[in-house]
Amino acid sequence: MQDTMSLVNTPYNTALTPELRAVQQEIEGYAREFGLDFFEVIFELLDADDLNAIAAYGGFPTRYPHWSFGMAYEELKKTYDYGLAKIYELVINNDPCYAYLMRSNNLVDQKLVMAHVYGHCDFFKNNAFFAHTNRKMMDEMANHGMRIRRYAEKYGEDEVEAFLDKCKSIEDLIDIHSVAIRRREEQPRFDFETTREEEPIPVTRFKTKTYLDPYINPEQLLRAEEEQKRKEREARSKNFPEQPERDVLLFLMQYAPLKPWQRDILGMIREEAYYFAPQAQTKIMNEGWATYVHSTIMTRRALHPSEVIDYCDHHSGTVASHGPRLNPYKLGLELFRDIEFRWNTGRFGKEYEECDDLEKKRNWDLGLGLGRQKIFEVRRTHNDITFIDEFLTPEFCVEHKYFTYAWSEQAGTFVIESREFQKIKQRLLFNLTNFGKPIISVVDGNYRNRGELLLRHEYNGVDLRLDHAIATLANLQALWTRPVHLQTVVEGKPTLISHDGAEHSMKPLGDSDDPRRDAPAKNRK
Repeated sequence: MQDTMSLVNTPYNTALTPELRAVQQEIEGYAREFGLDFFEVIFELLDADDLNAIAAYGGFPTRYPHWSFGMAYEELKKTYDYGLAKIYELVINNDPCYAYLMRSNNLVDQKLVMAHVYGHCDFFKNNAFFAHTNRKMMDEMANHGMRIRRYAEKYGEDEVEAFLDKCKSIEDLIDIHSVAIRRREEQPRFDFETTREEEPIPVTRFKTKTYLDPYINPEQLLRAEEEQKRKEREARSKNFPEQPERDVLLFLMQYAPLKPWQRDILGMIREEAYYFAPQAQTKIMNEGWATYVHSTIMTRRALHPSEVIDYCDHHSGTVASHGPRLNPYKLGLELFRDIEFRWNTGRFGKEYEECDDLEKKRNWDLGLGLGRQKIFEVRRTHNDITFIDEFLTPEFCVEHKYFTYAWSEQAGTFVIESREFQKIKQRLLFNLTNFGKPIISVVDGNYRNRGELLLRHEYNGVDLRLDHAIATLANLQALWTRPVHLQTVVEGKPTLISHDGAEHSMKPLGDSDDPRRDAPAKNRK
């Protein structure tokens, strides 16, 4: 039941009309019949201006105030006013789920959008990458907003906003896989340093006969290996952190000289970053699943004959390609349909892959009927990278005419670079890895034994934008309060970029340079 207080302060009633309430109950029944499993969904009807405002806040109307949300609102408002874009719905990963609908949508659009929303809610609840997210994030966001407003009143709006600016500029420097992988060992309650030092060092001893042991496992060699491993252990223990730390925000929370209120705000930014990360990890799958659900429900159950034209117009706009940009709705939808078709007809497995008869493969149909079961399994266990890596096929790329493109200096325009399947797949996976953003790790929190911070960019063939890198280093330096350095590659050469709080410097690194020892020479710009 949708008897709840609205989260949005508006001069009009945001509850569904009786007609739309009946439509919601109808669509919800179809969704459960289809096999979807979701939290309770609370719908609210909003005008375009209010919907744009909530979208600017990331879907949370009670979020903390910041100028970037106002900038996002102005962009959304202008694109709507000029007819360039329109938000039909907004759905929030929460328990219960909140979904905001545009009041001006016609009835067919509201039907489609409700079916789409139930697809999203099912995905939020069941996909493994959302399992760690806070299901009461609406309340938590309100709590964050209250605390930040309180800090602004106590310490001044300008100081709190300036600190928020620095935190938000590095909010992507988290370890998105840390929720599923234990990166660091848990500290025992009584952790004595001598305990670790007394642990035996394992050495490589080959199993052999007793009389051959002195020859196969010579004592001198074993002692040398043990000494080498002891030195490596001691070197690691001297490193700070012992292993490269991808969660830069956590490292700053633990070791940066921050005031209590600053540490609290940085913790809020980090918590929100981890909440939003799965949505970026599953954009193609999430939108593809919701589009698959709404197209299935509408075409098989909910659509009336008089509504077909309006539905087709809306749906075709949703899955249409726009210029060079990849449409996640289209790719996700078609890949889910392809998976369903392949598992219905048995076009998978060793027998199918090893078949050399093209005509036989073209007409292959074992009548397994496993498609529906398979796509529900896929939506539960995969993210975009594993989804593309596992289920994208050469036949799919040919059917949908995928290709890679590149800029041609000679032609002065973009041209088709390749239609090879491996290159298409590689380009897709490359753009999806870490959301297409650079991977940065802390490698030394006491660089040059001066309390300076050294970070490393995991170079993958794409240079950092130097203006962005330098501005980010400046913000990191303000949080760390000591010089900050970044090891990266610029124009094919290993480079150390540094910022001391007043100016930046860049120093090329030779093959033998160790950035933990050498101080960067000033190169003033």
